[in-house]
Amino acid sequence: MKKAFIVNPCSIALIVVAALTFASSNLFAQDDPEARRIMEMADARDDGDNRTADMEMILIDKNGSKRTRKIASFSKDKGDDTLRLMFFLQPADVEDTAFLTFDYDDPNRDDDQWLYLPALRKTKRIASSDKSGSFMGSDLNYSDMTDRELEDYDYRFYEKGREQTFDGIKTWAIWSIPRSKTVVKETGYAKSLLFVRQDNYFVIRSILWVENGGDLKYMMVNRLEQISGIWVATEMQVARKAGKQTVHKTLVKLDNVRFDQDLDEAMFSIRRMEKGL
Repeated sequence: MKKAFIVNPCSIALIVVAALTFASSNLFAQDDPEARRIMEMADARDDGDNRTADMEMILIDKNGSKRTRKIASFSKDKGDDTLRLMFFLQPADVEDTAFLTFDYDDPNRDDDQWLYLPALRKTKRIASSDKSGSFMGSDLNYSDMTDRELEDYDYRFYEKGREQTFDGIKTWAIWSIPRSKTVVKETGYAKSLLFVRQDNYFVIRSILWVENGGDLKYMMVNRLEQISGIWVATEMQVARKAGKQTVHKTLVKLDNVRFDQDLDEAMFSIRRMEKGL
């Protein structure tokens, strides 16, 4: 049975106020072993292999106008690394655009990303300095399309209460603080407050402080399902706010999620990306 997780606005508002007060604290320079252990469990959570899915990305502006994009997505594990490929199918202005990611487990190796633009018949490699930029006009940036390296962050429990409950779901509230300005520049985030479910170690919502401009991003999982024994966020929302005003929102939905599909490693290549689906 599908379960929707609806954010409690009052709880989030209180957390944000306290977080802004906490921003200058020297506690940010410390790492809590217990909080790190929880994040290690979240990082080690089984996310399946050889996955295919139909994706819908809905872009919503401040006036409520919507633009919908249809995407076919694929992912495959290669040892400890993860290969991901996305083909944009609709609408016509983004049709045949493709996005390829090599997400390396080695924390000392930068992840590789490429974007194919059919109108230019050109493949662009996404440089580290560009990964904080918007991904295809959405509220996600390129760095959001890969996993975070645990070694790049200090983790501490939220000082006003390490446990937060949303609609009966218990979570740990954990600060994620970049250890270097390089990480801030590459991700675009000065810090994040994460909410990790205690029963399955899934991050079901987060608040992210955007480095340039001071905006906040609110990411939340609206629907979490177990498919073939794997927990999958089949619907999530990202809202960007300037003060109290929502500037833009992105809704991402997954359908027809399948694991253990017959995906050849050769599929995850620039040549195949340029050839199309």
